[in-house]
Amino acid sequence: MGKKPGESSEEFRKRMLDPVSPTFCAAKWLNATIWMGSGQTTSCHHPPAHKIDPRELIDDPTAIHNTLHKKLMRAQMLKGERPRECEYCWKIEDIGPSSISDRVYKSDFYDDEDLRRIAKMDWREKVDLKTLEIAFDRACNFACSYCNAGFSTRWAQDIRRFGPYQNLQSDGAGAFQHDGSWADKFGIGEVNPYIQAFWRWWPRLRETLIELRVTGGEPLASPDFWRLLDDLETHGCREEMMISVNSNLGLSSEIIDKMLLKVRGIKNFGLYTSCEAVGVQAEYIRDGMNFDLYMRNLRAVLASGVASRVVIMCTINSLSLFSLTEFLDEMLNLKSEFGALAPGLSLTLLRFPSFMSPSTLPREIKAERAEHLSQWLEKRRGVTLLRDFEIENIERLISYLGEIESPHHRSSDFDQRARDFKAFYTQYDQRRGKNFASTFPAAVVDWYRSIPEARLPKQNLVSGDASEGYHSSEEIEKLAKRFSQESSF
Repeated sequence: MGKKPGESSEEFRKRMLDPVSPTFCAAKWLNATIWMGSGQTTSCHHPPAHKIDPRELIDDPTAIHNTLHKKLMRAQMLKGERPRECEYCWKIEDIGPSSISDRVYKSDFYDDEDLRRIAKMDWREKVDLKTLEIAFDRACNFACSYCNAGFSTRWAQDIRRFGPYQNLQSDGAGAFQHDGSWADKFGIGEVNPYIQAFWRWWPRLRETLIELRVTGGEPLASPDFWRLLDDLETHGCREEMMISVNSNLGLSSEIIDKMLLKVRGIKNFGLYTSCEAVGVQAEYIRDGMNFDLYMRNLRAVLASGVASRVVIMCTINSLSLFSLTEFLDEMLNLKSEFGALAPGLSLTLLRFPSFMSPSTLPREIKAERAEHLSQWLEKRRGVTLLRDFEIENIERLISYLGEIESPHHRSSDFDQRARDFKAFYTQYDQRRGKNFASTFPAAVVDWYRSIPEARLPKQNLVSGDASEGYHSSEEIEKLAKRFSQESSF
């Protein structure tokens, strides 16, 4: 499955992806994230989510994945065009010909046979998933700084108590202007057609999925997550299928132990969790976190032997750069104790909201952080615990800090992002009882203090419901007409 032994990511891309097209990515066909509460989906974590048409679900439950929107993006890829919603990868690839973007990583673990099959499919065809991430609801005990009320009930409480964040004008800032009520379309006891469609599709999905991942919110706070575990206990699952959960590991050790007990019968159980800093900096970025409890729970998962895969998803935002290497050293200590694969490390660059992106830091701070990372990596190149994928991720971050001035093509200018950076964290401190100046190094604190304060009227910004992504409904209709008229395609 996936890359051949000893094959590099670049060699895989040239062998399996480039012959199809220079923009081909298997995630558009074989991977999906679906938010059941809001009725939205996307093909990976980078494109904005788009709405699922509930009318299509009446006859075709697979339409929670095979939306018209996704089919049109597939058509563009098969023709070698770059879907705008996949800009994260295009930015990485434009750094240089050897730069490896996530479309490679999101394709290289599927069988060659599956890649060849989808490459030959008509773009209109529906396809069964290989990897699926689902969120039953947004119940969450954290209110991470870069999250929002659409994905966290604790964030919703913040907005309802204090109101929308003020004086934020840059792109993505609209996420902090709403209480996320759009993400709860169905009340308790109401029929949710998206969840219904999932269970209708489930008997067939059982036979095609190689991984089902449950996310949130915090899945362990959701009754439907425990219902799924009960279902798996009753009906079992194929040995080759991995059942995974995205958990912030911020709940009590008793609840973590209960989950570990419930999944003991699953041969391939995986746990994904997120962190990218240490101590008070981690707790500042991820409000609600107790870093010591996080590390105890992570160690308990590793020591239990229940999980065949544990992955730390580091969301690289501007503030995580100041203790990232300390966090990576903590993970190397765990690798030394439990093995190179436990835990695995994945570094994803945050783009939304743009004022929290690493690109919003001033050049001299980015240059210093890039040099710090380079020196850290150079000292550890001989450490066999770091896998090629992890080294590539760190090298990509170093290149990003040196090359990228804005997180995406629609991002606001630097000065506006800087003003929003200050406006947000000033209010964040007041609402959450935190202190930016005492938490982070002098260099970033001095820059933070030097940013002029914006006194702007409150704006009605775009909500966090990015239902059409980068494409308006008119654009989607035009793409549909265009591809349906190209009979040779």
